[in-house]
Amino acid sequence: MSPILVRPVREQLEHDRVIRLLQTKFRRKYEAGMNPGVEQNAPVGSGPGALYPDLVLQSQDRGHRLQIVVEVETGESVNHLEALAQWAHFAKIRAAFHLYVPAGMVDVARRLCEDNHIYVAEIWSYHTVGDQVRFTLVHRNREAPPAQPRIRTPAPPRATPPARASSRPPARAASSHKKTARPAKAVKKASPSRKQKRR
Repeated sequence: MSPILVRPVREQLEHDRVIRLLQTKFRRKYEAGMNPGVEQNAPVGSGPGALYPDLVLQSQDRGHRLQIVVEVETGESVNHLEALAQWAHFAKIRAAFHLYVPAGMVDVARRLCEDNHIYVAEIWSYHTVGDQVRFTLVHRNREAPPAQPRIRTPAPPRATPPARASSRPPARAASSHKKTARPAKAVKKASPSRKQKRR
C-alpha cells in the first residue's frame, strides 16, 4: 500500500484510470494483472514480503515469466517517501521497472531516482488532453541493471592414463626439411709431373 494513506479523490480516480488504460494497452502482448487503489489482485512474490505494484506484466507462454512491473504516480505521490518505500523495492525485482508520472513531475522523479540510486528501466509521463490520456517516453536506461557477479568454479583437471612402456625404440620423426645440396668442392688442377718437366 502506498505510504500516502489518503490520496485526494480526484487524483485517486485519475490514478486508477491510468492503470486501466495501461492494462488495456499491454493486454495485447502480456498477461496484465492490476492492483488499483487498495486492491491486491496480482502479487509479485508470496507471503508477507509480496509486493503489489499497480501493474504486473507476465509473458503469455506457459511459464508466465514476470517481464515488467509498472507503478503509476500522481502529483502528490512523487516524493522521497514513496521513492524509498516502493520504487526502491520494485527496482530490485528481476523484471523491468517502469515508472509513470504526471508530465510536470518528470524532473522530480528523475532526481529522486538518481539521489536514491534507484534503477528504473523506463520513465513515462502522462497528461490529459480532453478525454484522452497521452503517454510519452521521457527516459530509457540503456545500462544493464546492477547484478552480483557470478563466481565460476574451475573445472577439475582430467586424469590422463599412464603411458605404457614400449620395448621398441621410438621411431625417428621424418624431417620436414629437405636436405640442401652441398656446394661441390673445387677440384685442384694437377700440377705437371716431373717427367713432363724433363721433356
